Amino acid sequence: MKPKRWRLMVAAVASLGAASVAFTVSGPAGGTVLKAPACAANTVVQTDQGPVCGTVGDGLQSWLGVPYAAPPVGDLRWAPPEPHAKWTDTYQATERGSSCPQPQGLGPGSTNEDCLRLNIVRPQNADKPLAVMVELHGGGFRLGGPSDGSHLAKDGNVLHVGVGYRLGIFGFLTHEGFGKNAGNYALQDQQAALRWVQQNIARFGGDPKNVTIFGASAGGSSVCANSVSPTAKGLFQKGISQSGEYNSLRGVDTQWQAQDCKAKLPSEAEAQAAGRRFATALGCADAACLRKLPVQKLLDQAGGGIGADRGTQGPVVDGRTLPLAPGEAFAKGKINDVSLMHGVARDETQLRAATTPAEYQALIKEQYGDIADEVMKLYPINRYPEPSAFIASRTIIADSNSVCPALLNDKRLARHIKVFAYQTDNSDAPPMFFLDKTKPNGSYHISESPFLSPFPGGGELTQNQKSFGAQLTAQWTGFARTGNPTVDGTPFWSPFTTADNAVMKLVPAGDSELTREIGEQHHCGFWDRYTPYRR
Repeated sequence: MKPKRWRLMVAAVASLGAASVAFTVSGPAGGTVLKAPACAANTVVQTDQGPVCGTVGDGLQSWLGVPYAAPPVGDLRWAPPEPHAKWTDTYQATERGSSCPQPQGLGPGSTNEDCLRLNIVRPQNADKPLAVMVELHGGGFRLGGPSDGSHLAKDGNVLHVGVGYRLGIFGFLTHEGFGKNAGNYALQDQQAALRWVQQNIARFGGDPKNVTIFGASAGGSSVCANSVSPTAKGLFQKGISQSGEYNSLRGVDTQWQAQDCKAKLPSEAEAQAAGRRFATALGCADAACLRKLPVQKLLDQAGGGIGADRGTQGPVVDGRTLPLAPGEAFAKGKINDVSLMHGVARDETQLRAATTPAEYQALIKEQYGDIADEVMKLYPINRYPEPSAFIASRTIIADSNSVCPALLNDKRLARHIKVFAYQTDNSDAPPMFFLDKTKPNGSYHISESPFLSPFPGGGELTQNQKSFGAQLTAQWTGFARTGNPTVDGTPFWSPFTTADNAVMKLVPAGDSELTREIGEQHHCGFWDRYTPYRR
């Protein structure tokens, strides 16, 4: 995703107006709270840390910015999350917490490490425990923050939890001074939030025995990682991985460090070597020095994540949180007992596409090296309509990096767990602001996200797209409630099995249908030969 890709989704916040009553409140650590919207009556909930109160409006109850772990500052920077200190006065949970430290791109950026907070939204008048949908946001593990869950909660009758977690260099830097099994603090934060949910969500009206994690892009990668992480076992029952395959197949990635559901992830030793280079570039010889540096200086050295001395800014095979990369774990059947929805968009791209025949040839040679000539024969540019270089390169990138790896992961997953596979084929989704509207972008990366988390200024939808949004909302929340995306308002969707490779082709206007032809249409027999962890 391009750097500004998530701004609108991150900034989308429901406008909740309601009669409210003031409470005497203090911060979780006893400090002064800045002026915030007053709490509504009858919203006080007792958590393990202390009481919190929230707001009511538009048929929803919300508790925003609730701390689920201690601020990761001082000696807790680059350490596993610790429980938050308890408080006694009612904590006013009426404002979203700060985004975790990140550079500018999805807004002004952030240097606030006190960011391990979550947002809870639920229908106001639910009369029984609700299915819980825990969203792990995207942003390449470097950017972003929780999106607004009001739409899913209201229209899908679920309880939505949005999680803030450490990002980039703060979420993944590995160094010998951090101790054994270092790194993956972002994933550990996600799991700490899930443990908080298990311990507390029933008090908010949620069912801790019916928890679904979901997310798009890096959020989809997070679902894959937690599905194979031994330390996440039992923390959730279902997952939805959206667009979680996007790294460059051949390892020439110009956007993100290795991180997706298929990628070969760095070992702890490799990540520690990267950490030493990062520390040396900052003039530090040990962990104590790194922990004393200002947030902005660390962000500046981390840069865009790609390049020398940038440190590790994605998941690591650390031997504890991730004994294996997700792709390898899928291939070996080392998966937690969960059910998954898993899919990508047909025209996913996370690399620049070519605009001229010369750029097309250069891009293919850069990305595919010794098989470049074979790739260009398989995708001859003269077989594509104008702008042919753009469409041909877009198609190659999507097939090699997303469509075929996702299908291969479906096959691996189906040997061991129930999986519902999908491919989003909505070529007429309203173009999001990160797209070049002069180009035929097709069914683009995370194109279902605006339908699941609508944002202000998203534009008027056609009737075809409105029905598509209603369908997606029903499928996502139906799976969360029942474990099956076939519910009222949706087409029949059978699981993907070793005997029946059925993939739901998601298209607008109520025309979605199961297909079994994706592998042939996208040359997956060819691309599977180059996918990591071939078995």
